[in-house]
Amino acid sequence: MATTVNDAVPRLNDGFTFYFASWYKKSPYFARTVEAGCTSWDLYNHMLIPTLYDDDVEEYWHLLEHVTLWDVAVERQVEITGPDAARFTQLMTPRDLAACCKYVVLCAPDGGIVNDPILLRLGQDRFWLSLADSDALLYALGVQAFAGLDVQIREPDVSPLQVQGPKSRPLVRKLFGDAIADLRYYRCVETELDGIPLVVSRTGWTGEVGYELYLRDAAQGTELWDRVMGAGEEFQIRATAPSDQRRMEAGIFNYGNDMDVTNNPFEVTGLERLVELDNDHRIIARAALERIAAEGVRRKLVGVRLGGEPLTMWLEDFWPVTTGGREVGGLTSAAYSPRLKINMGYAWLPVELTAYGTTVLAMSPDGPLAAEVVPLPFWDRAKEIPKA
Repeated sequence: MATTVNDAVPRLNDGFTFYFASWYKKSPYFARTVEAGCTSWDLYNHMLIPTLYDDDVEEYWHLLEHVTLWDVAVERQVEITGPDAARFTQLMTPRDLAACCKYVVLCAPDGGIVNDPILLRLGQDRFWLSLADSDALLYALGVQAFAGLDVQIREPDVSPLQVQGPKSRPLVRKLFGDAIADLRYYRCVETELDGIPLVVSRTGWTGEVGYELYLRDAAQGTELWDRVMGAGEEFQIRATAPSDQRRMEAGIFNYGNDMDVTNNPFEVTGLERLVELDNDHRIIARAALERIAAEGVRRKLVGVRLGGEPLTMWLEDFWPVTTGGREVGGLTSAAYSPRLKINMGYAWLPVELTAYGTTVLAMSPDGPLAAEVVPLPFWDRAKEIPKA
């Protein structure tokens, strides 16, 4: 991770250099994140995303106790409009799109997961796909070329901020009033803040109470940031990076890390629910998903509780998982939960090793760690907190 932005050539902790090149997009909030003390960035959807300001454990506790502001402009949007927008969008996902906002999977013809965006339905014929890290816009354009449907597809001028934590609701109430503060979970509305055009949704990457502010004019990024930070002072608002610990507690996956296009929704614990085929919708992946549902899968991504001392690092490489001296899978994510006082992980395992209580070994760089298969999510299994 980069440790400075001086001279536009940050130095990495291990001596390598990370270039802030012109082809790496900067968000409309980039200058403010630097001023707020951001010390490292990553690349996500071809854009720089803040990954650390101070101490990740301090940031975790601030998220749980107060309110945090995240620059997540990297959540690029695919906008689908036109007379056939609903039919076209439905082509790409097995989830029924009748409702307003949903977490969905976009699937390739073989059932592989192309992306797992939040879908916002802003009108009868207007959809946004708020993307994880993959070139889903190119996939949508490819589908458009052969779909024979009347749609327009583009990346609009939209740059989200996330406002997350238990004090996010009073902050949003102060900024926007009761109607938006009291939005139901996974609902959205178009609005403005003193002329700043926005879409606000009751969503987030935390499992906490939270909102996403989708700025619709990048030129007003600094103004929006300042308005939110100013209004949040009384609630102890703090700019932080997305919390890997909290997203794992909530059983949230990271596309490209935990799963990718080589995996299908039936292989990922919890994503099976996003496959809704009890209808007559035309869906690109329908035949493949119906076949997989009938045949079953050979492997699953599951939650594991890891032994050993509290983890103090992110995985730089996937860890092999073994049993009986034989490699059987891999660990994709791991983090220590300061609240639960356990090491959490996600691991790909053969289905015969995915029963709760099954123990395998995760081969960390410092030696093997016991990994016990456990239910997901690790915390708040009914998701009562974000629904509150």
